[in-house]
Amino acid sequence: MERRPHFQEIDGESKLDRALRRGLWFYGGLQQDDGHWPGDYGGPMFLMPGLLVALHTMEQLDKVLSSAHREEMERYLRNHQNKDGGYGLHIEGGSTMFGTVLNYVSLRLLGVDADDPVTKQARGWILSRGGATHVPSWGKFWLAVLGVYDWLGMNPMPPEMWLLPYALPMHPGRFWCHCRMVYLPMSYVYGKRGTAKPCDLTDQIKQELYTENYDEIDWNAARNLCAKEDLYYPHPLVQDVLWWTLYQFEPLLDGSKLRSKALSHVMEHIHYEDDNTRYVDIGPVNKVINMLCCWFEDPDSVAVKKHIPRLFDYLWVAEDGMKMQGYNGSQLWDTSFAVQAIGETGFQEEFAYMMKAANSYIDVAQVREDCAPPLDKYYRHISKGAWPFSTRDHGWPITDCTSEGLKAALVLANMSPELVGTHISAERLYDCVNVILSFQNKDNGWATYENTRSYAALEIINPAETFGDIMIDYSYVECSSACITALSAFRKQYPNHRAAEINSAIERGVSFLESQQREDGSWYGSWGVCFTYAGWFGVEGLVAGGKTLENSLHIRKASEFLLSKQLPDGGWGESYLSCQDKKYTHLEGGRSHVVNTSWALLTLLAAGQAKVDPEPLHRAAKNLIKMQESDGDWPQQEISGVFNRNCMITYANYRNIFPMWALGRYRKECGGSCI
Repeated sequence: MERRPHFQEIDGESKLDRALRRGLWFYGGLQQDDGHWPGDYGGPMFLMPGLLVALHTMEQLDKVLSSAHREEMERYLRNHQNKDGGYGLHIEGGSTMFGTVLNYVSLRLLGVDADDPVTKQARGWILSRGGATHVPSWGKFWLAVLGVYDWLGMNPMPPEMWLLPYALPMHPGRFWCHCRMVYLPMSYVYGKRGTAKPCDLTDQIKQELYTENYDEIDWNAARNLCAKEDLYYPHPLVQDVLWWTLYQFEPLLDGSKLRSKALSHVMEHIHYEDDNTRYVDIGPVNKVINMLCCWFEDPDSVAVKKHIPRLFDYLWVAEDGMKMQGYNGSQLWDTSFAVQAIGETGFQEEFAYMMKAANSYIDVAQVREDCAPPLDKYYRHISKGAWPFSTRDHGWPITDCTSEGLKAALVLANMSPELVGTHISAERLYDCVNVILSFQNKDNGWATYENTRSYAALEIINPAETFGDIMIDYSYVECSSACITALSAFRKQYPNHRAAEINSAIERGVSFLESQQREDGSWYGSWGVCFTYAGWFGVEGLVAGGKTLENSLHIRKASEFLLSKQLPDGGWGESYLSCQDKKYTHLEGGRSHVVNTSWALLTLLAAGQAKVDPEPLHRAAKNLIKMQESDGDWPQQEISGVFNRNCMITYANYRNIFPMWALGRYRKECGGSCI
């Protein structure tokens, strides 16, 4: 990567130009030599406990994690304890039994004494709410693995379900990939009753977590207990009947030949996932459970030895300590957005060294081949030509990541190779378009990793009390818009390639976006906070499909909705509670947020608001410039990402990318003379 020049102000430049150039210069200092921008992708508080329980079970905790790792993990847990002594599902959430029990166990595994103030407060929170028998099902699983909760207190996760005919709508191969890739190894551990060896520490934890004597707990009654703080998705009656029925059959399956066959079948799928992701795996939960499965199968296996080094792909240390991230990073996602943002500033040639390095990363991150055949056997979609969320090693194809990668490649293709290096070839872009087209669903939208494979009714057997809408891969506004805008950008540069298919896909996609808009003009955001995020995607998708403020009621309603939420200081500030409650909620105190403000400004500019009344745009741009810090950074404020309706996640790079993007577009559309 070329050396970053010193920042130099230009005499007579506008406040807007200075803010953009200073922001670009600062952000260039964060770019890595391989061209990507690293960033904190933490936030969930239930990830690191699984890692610690797994390593303890494998008797590897002190060997894999150095004293410095353990100290930073402890610091992270101390920093994120809530005032009431508990821990949330995520760093900004109210205390839950899931978060508190798992992080209490984590503190104890890290060597914190039971009488330390941090553990005493957490234990007090747990016991005052009925004890750890009230932890949700994922918490019960990890406690059972650790040997401090009886497997009899678990609702069954029989591995035999993987032997069912795929034609059945409830076959796990039809689940959303994150759901199935978690319950796949969970079913193996459950089927083997994989448990850590008892030790003095686990004996102590047994006495610390419950309101009654451990040996007297009614484990059957504990199966369906869940603290009210955790109950985002209550079990319907039909689910309780299902678990009760399976619970009666479990003694017949445990140790049977059928169980042995099912475990072998599940393990084959686990090894396939490991091999095809270079032992990164799709996410942190299945990563550590897959590793644990390999250890239970053979503690000295090559698979275990390959798993352990890739644990560090998920660890991130920041000012608050060391955490386990929600993925092995957001490298490609952030880099693709950054390229598009820089491309709209008008200063891309001055900062071409950033674009050149980013071009290199986007090039190497593209997936060049499908997973090992046969894809159908392992329930995998094609991936050649796609882009992943993070790295090529990870490799899982995602609709919106593929689309944002394509758009970034097209932005770079409009710059001279002398500035950015070799462009990605047309053939590779054709492969990308092929993947995007293959992802479109029958409802005209696009889901995340795969086509929708079953029915929404399957949600009735969602066993995770904490998360919503996890059973199938639904079509989403954000994913659909990303695909529409990518196909639209592609056809401008390659108008003759599969033109009829692309035109049809865009037209169908636009109809999906319109169908998802709420009566008040908003769209619900499933992957960001929340209505400002989805509003940006919704309008961008409609505009890419040929809609305008003049010919589209949907765009007019979207603009009116956003304008109704603008704050007196010109900005927007949306709370994560919007995601949880599905109702627009301002940040406490009516504060503006740089990311929400940027999304709203981008949306209104795309909608054509500048032609109607530019004053709200001037106010928003002034707000962003005012919030910029003297070094060119913008402040890290409240959390911006979400998944599964109820869990928030950090996108640290958003605070730099989106203000630059919004101000760059404002400069292009409005000139900036009013700043």
